[in-house]
Amino acid sequence: METSELLKRVRRIEIKTRGLSNNIFAGQYHSAFKGRGMAFSEVREYQYGDDIRDIDWNVTARFDKPFVKVFEEERELTVMLLVDVSNSLDFGTTVQMKKDMLTEIAATIAFSAIQNNDKIGVIFFSDRIEKFIPPKKGRKHILYIIRELLDFHPQSMRTDLQCAIEYLTNVLKKRCTAFMLSDFIDDHDFQNALTVANRKHDVVAIQVYDRRMEDLPNIGLMRVRDAETGHEQWIDTSSKTLRKAHREWWIQRQQKLNDVFTHCNVDSVSVRTDQDYVKALLNLFAKRN
Repeated sequence: METSELLKRVRRIEIKTRGLSNNIFAGQYHSAFKGRGMAFSEVREYQYGDDIRDIDWNVTARFDKPFVKVFEEERELTVMLLVDVSNSLDFGTTVQMKKDMLTEIAATIAFSAIQNNDKIGVIFFSDRIEKFIPPKKGRKHILYIIRELLDFHPQSMRTDLQCAIEYLTNVLKKRCTAFMLSDFIDDHDFQNALTVANRKHDVVAIQVYDRRMEDLPNIGLMRVRDAETGHEQWIDTSSKTLRKAHREWWIQRQQKLNDVFTHCNVDSVSVRTDQDYVKALLNLFAKRN
């Protein structure tokens, strides 16, 4: 992509997603994603009703009357975006491609994070770790992330979610909130890796998919190609049996995926490329409050 066109696209994404995070997500994001815990703030004299476990015995002994420790919520978060850059994201039959919607969602989360003074980083993955951008703050850092989201060229076409999840567990030493953004088209078993990661971090899954994954159109013979393997074949979409089998395959696949998220205690949301991702994200945030 030429530099001038890339900068225009970055600017368009910034205007749209920053507006969303300013006007819609600021409060919901803050309340849905809490800080890492409680940080010591100060001591004050003991008052009736205070928890005796908060008494600072050193200060109490010094002044010969009880003092308690006061804690405040440690609000600052580290947010990581795990972004699928495999070839299956380069697909879309309606309003936009999966990759484009994924980019907008990632940018919206990024702007919501820096509005709350959180650090944000990115792990781009296919069936390998393509790029790691360490967490930082600030608009300049966000714009760099958006440029990479728009113009990143992976080395591999395939997907391995387990690889990305294990990398997150190993590379981030402190607890973070991690958003996995993918179509989750991956036949590898990643449940164990996700269970381990979600014990250490707060993992949230956001699936982006196209309506043709749900239902095949009745348009007769159609050539289909697997974006990750390159395999091509002709299918007869006028066959009711074929369309029904495809629909059942999708339902079973989604049920299996949702079972994994439930088992791992991971909050998740699925967004179709012709639907409103704003509503989907707000529902996700509301579910966490």
